[in-house]
Amino acid sequence: MTERFAATDLVTFAIDLLRKGGLDVEKARATAAILVEGDLMGHSTHGLQLLGPYLAELEAGRMGKDGEPTIIAERPAVLTWNGHYLPGPWLVLKAIENAITRAKTYGTGTVVINHSHHIACLAAYPLRVIERGMALLIASSDPHSGSVAPFGAIVGRYTPNPIAGGWPTKTTPVIFDISASTTTNGMVARLNRTGGKLGGPWLVDNKGNATDDPASFTTTPPGAVLPLGGMDLGHKGFALGLLVEMLTSGLAGSGRADGSKQWGARVFVQVIDPAAFGGAEAFTKETEWLADACRTAPVKPGNPPVRMPGERGLKLRAQQQAEGLALHPEIMPSLRPWADQLGVAAPEAL
Repeated sequence: MTERFAATDLVTFAIDLLRKGGLDVEKARATAAILVEGDLMGHSTHGLQLLGPYLAELEAGRMGKDGEPTIIAERPAVLTWNGHYLPGPWLVLKAIENAITRAKTYGTGTVVINHSHHIACLAAYPLRVIERGMALLIASSDPHSGSVAPFGAIVGRYTPNPIAGGWPTKTTPVIFDISASTTTNGMVARLNRTGGKLGGPWLVDNKGNATDDPASFTTTPPGAVLPLGGMDLGHKGFALGLLVEMLTSGLAGSGRADGSKQWGARVFVQVIDPAAFGGAEAFTKETEWLADACRTAPVKPGNPPVRMPGERGLKLRAQQQAEGLALHPEIMPSLRPWADQLGVAAPEAL
């Protein structure tokens, strides 16, 4: 039987662990909220699965505990920060608030973060902007890692490079969170630990063969993740991955060329206010029309109707808030040693 936990209990548990790990209340609350939000929306490799690694980074001094981001460059609608490897979720939430303020005046607000720590699940952020009638684009890369192969290659050169976004309609908003790769490092690592296989030939081994075996990721020399589109159409994912690198490390002015020495992120955050363009009402008229047209598009007899990006995650989020959050089976066992070490009581299952 799957154990379920109250989402609020999990947030409190994560806050307590992060506080014992050295974060102040504000940083701990922001980080805990985003991690649990990732699990609520079904992104179980990028929710509380990350809490143990974050605590290890705090313990090792590689995640910053104190201070604020500092300004590298600034113009009226644009800001670039040095994040000093402070907690990524906290930095991104601050960046979103800053971008919203700028968007209200200038129509758009863009914040790029250099030297952020890992920012968790990108799908956890858009609702906070959508609820204020605006649209969000967010992208992330990690210059420390190179696990995704350029199209045609058999070695990794960049990261899965997620890009996410969301915008309002008149009813259910659209939210997407995709990687420029066929799968994520977290999913490959989980399946390698549990002995599972990937859902398709999403990796390339060190001989150049497409494979579903996560063990090919740990050979000597290692294989790599294929770009989105795989062996056939990976040129599209390759281009998307390069776009994310441009928006993140490129605009931040620091990344792979400088030889990053630790796990972290370069981040692009942009908020768009539809009221500054064709108008908020006209915007949602258009977005709702297209969403409805897609949902009602004919499908093969017996198949389910078209589902818009984010619909499943939002439905799951509401269900898990009401019925309890079903954590992946390996998450709570991975956190109990940290709870024992830091003297924090683990939450009881519902």
